[in-house]
Amino acid sequence: MMDDKHVNNKKSILFVINTMGQAGAEKALLALMNMFDSSRYELYLYVLMAQGEMIHEVPAHVTVLNKRYCDISVLAKAGRSDMIKTVLGALLLRGGLFRDFGYIVSNAFAMIRDRRFQTDKLMWRVLADTADRFDKEFDLAVAYLEGGSTYYTADYVNAKHKAGFVHIDYAESGYTRKLDGGCYARLDRIFTVSDEVRENFLKVYPEYVDKTRVFHNFLNTEDIKKCAKAEGGFTDDYDGIRLLTVGRITYQKGYDIAVEAMKILKDRGIKARWYVLGDGPLRDDISRQIRKSGLEKDFVLLGACNNPYPYYAQTDIYVHATRFEGKSIAIQEAQVLGCVIAASDCSGNREQIENGVDGILFEYTPGKIADAIQELTENPEKAEMMALAASQKKINNIKDMEHIYELL
Repeated sequence: MMDDKHVNNKKSILFVINTMGQAGAEKALLALMNMFDSSRYELYLYVLMAQGEMIHEVPAHVTVLNKRYCDISVLAKAGRSDMIKTVLGALLLRGGLFRDFGYIVSNAFAMIRDRRFQTDKLMWRVLADTADRFDKEFDLAVAYLEGGSTYYTADYVNAKHKAGFVHIDYAESGYTRKLDGGCYARLDRIFTVSDEVRENFLKVYPEYVDKTRVFHNFLNTEDIKKCAKAEGGFTDDYDGIRLLTVGRITYQKGYDIAVEAMKILKDRGIKARWYVLGDGPLRDDISRQIRKSGLEKDFVLLGACNNPYPYYAQTDIYVHATRFEGKSIAIQEAQVLGCVIAASDCSGNREQIENGVDGILFEYTPGKIADAIQELTENPEKAEMMALAASQKKINNIKDMEHIYELL
């Protein structure tokens, strides 16, 4: 129980997020929470799924409100087992199936009709409706992700003001007004992590143009540079071109197309090896594609890693071949560490990279991906100039904090 009896002048802020797994939004949230002066602000965190290994990196001045917590990755076998128990508990033990039956059925039919069935989108509503409730009134409640954390904050948190973050290309990722159930009407402010994310969000919700602001991701750049110098990184003795991609193995991240691009590079005789740091639901599918393509030694799935930064520092080219994006933390990390970057020309990526200046943007086809990588390998001086330009990009915009302060 939280004690409201003591009196202080600190403003209380609750952050709500879906999970605390090893992912970009979670890293950005940790950096954001570190921006607050603990002598002036009382910070709280509630993790809707109560799961994720990055919970141990939450700053000491932040109070975690979860009564129980699983610090195993949602991508690990034990983590997936705990996640299933959480979802089943919400559905069966806490009445979520009965309560949200109509919502689940109507939205499931809509997804099937549109050929975009996504179970997780349905389950976030159930988890939000069956999550813990708190009596405390916060000065500000911030939903840091779309879906469950936004539904929960809008409907069940007691706060003087409420805000929500949007990190992705909203419509492209599968969210709809029907799924959201009017949650954004109950927020005082909506923050998007880039101009393009804002533009795409307002295509779905044009009526919220006046309360939508751009709030860029924060990163702890000094910590990233320090961690890049730690022990770790590649352990093989490969002497060709190292390509690196960091991110969950999901449809959005486009690893199926990346494997095809690697096959083209190999057929062209380019000596390169593509490494992937991350895990996800499509890992088995991508592994089968790798074997079928005969690329077992050329496209290497390394799994998730607590400290990916030595890999960034040791790679020759960072490749971000995603189908769609909000604002990629992985690209920002690569820029901080001065990597040569090649990325797909999609929303989010094109806002982070100036084509031909601090990286290369490519059309999203296997051939064009291979062309971009080949161009960088054959023009090392050009690649070096792009890497230098990338390292000089401004990552954090401290002025964005005013968007939060004005709600307090």
